[in-house]
Amino acid sequence: MTQHQRFRAAIVGCGVIAESAHIPALRAEADRVEVVAAVDNDPERLADFQQQCDIQAGYTSVAAMLAVQKPDLVVVCTPPMTHADIAVRCLEAGAWVWVEKPPCLSLAEYARIEAAEQEGGPYASVVFQHRFGSGGRNAIDLISSGALGQPLVAVCQTTWYRDQNYYDVPWRGRWETEGGGPSMGHGIHQMDLLLALLGEWVEVRAMAGRLARAVDTEDVSMAMVRFANGAMASIVNSVLSPREETYIRVDLADATVELTHLYGYKNADWRFTPAVHVRDKDRIASWTDIPDDVSSSHSAQLPYLLDAMQRGERPPLSGPQGREALELIAAMYKSAFTGVPVRHAEIDPDDPFYQRMNGAQSWL
Repeated sequence: MTQHQRFRAAIVGCGVIAESAHIPALRAEADRVEVVAAVDNDPERLADFQQQCDIQAGYTSVAAMLAVQKPDLVVVCTPPMTHADIAVRCLEAGAWVWVEKPPCLSLAEYARIEAAEQEGGPYASVVFQHRFGSGGRNAIDLISSGALGQPLVAVCQTTWYRDQNYYDVPWRGRWETEGGGPSMGHGIHQMDLLLALLGEWVEVRAMAGRLARAVDTEDVSMAMVRFANGAMASIVNSVLSPREETYIRVDLADATVELTHLYGYKNADWRFTPAVHVRDKDRIASWTDIPDDVSSSHSAQLPYLLDAMQRGERPPLSGPQGREALELIAAMYKSAFTGVPVRHAEIDPDDPFYQRMNGAQSWL
């Protein structure tokens, strides 16, 4: 493959996330990737999307698209209950996959996706764009290098607001179609960033409740998490919060790191507060010395995937790394619904919470 050869991409699912996030990301990399096809089971929506995004080929099924186009990359923007089947079919057809969050409904489905990958590609990567903003990459590097001292205490809040009309879409708020409530559909991005900042967790204790929305899943979840490095974190996921905020705070021995935003951040959304004993001004200044300002967008993540495709290597947020947030959420649900702590790697294929996030029972 030459340096100037472009990948051929197809988009499956022509809704808001495809138009608002994926199309801009793909256009930003137009010298490396070309959108050759779109797929949607609604012909009217498909035709409108093709016209809006200037995509010539349109299909109402993934099978038909794969047979004709044979794309290098398939971007999956459909409802969660379809992700695993589409990803597996595309991987088996030889296409790499970039799948929206949540990647699938369960750890069992994620294992199916992993099993369809091949050494050297194709691989499936999950859209977790908050790891890729320059501010996030800076914070991850600082914490992992020990530049801010030992991680001690953390807070991760996704306090958003979704009214009942939001849940009028038939697949939302149902275990069998969305996989869970705000833990799966909203807070998953921030929890993935928390994992990038703090590393592997070892124990979870959680609660979940359905307080105000007419849904099958929870509309609020809370958890306490202990990490392998000793740090302890609290997590809140809500769709009941009128003043919406996305907030992460990590207190370390030498500094407090904070991020406040809503759906995406820039460098200015990160704050560093030195501990009272840290007085070296040059050291403090180095924490925010970031040469670029890349927002936490799909456009920030896509180049990493294309680089991996070029090299024939596993991309970020695939395989074990892509599973991290899903494992944490499964543990949160198990702890919340059984009332007991859950240890890391405790949920194996024989565990009902491996097959479904609610353990195949109606807990709420």
